[in-house]
Amino acid sequence: MTKPLKASGFLGLATMMVVGLYQFILLSDGTGVPGWMIGGHAHLGVISILAIVMGFAVPAIGVTGQLRTAVTALFIAGQWGVPGVVWIGEGAGLNFLMPTAFLWGLALITSMLIMLYKTLTQEQSAPGGGTARDSLADD
Repeated sequence: MTKPLKASGFLGLATMMVVGLYQFILLSDGTGVPGWMIGGHAHLGVISILAIVMGFAVPAIGVTGQLRTAVTALFIAGQWGVPGVVWIGEGAGLNFLMPTAFLWGLALITSMLIMLYKTLTQEQSAPGGGTARDSLADD
């Protein structure tokens, strides 16, 4: 179930890069880049990086079953919903969609709170729990 998180993260980064190139084209011909485009671009980039991290964190923390499905679905919905509503709502003039940003944001927050819960309640012998016998170098 972590494959969708990782794949969504890489797709989001590729999409963000395409948008970044488009922004460069706008700047190159003297046209300014609208603020809504910049905001969506930044959000998609950061949240996509977090999707990749989540793809590794979910199994490392030992999130399984319905919670694993919830974390994955909520995170991906929020990853695309937050920048998507900015681009579609503001960019396409469909301002009535803008309040849904709160729903997408709540989806991201809920997935993070599930991860927090699993982090705090996992057994010490669970994957990602306890202490390592060997310390890792910081180099």
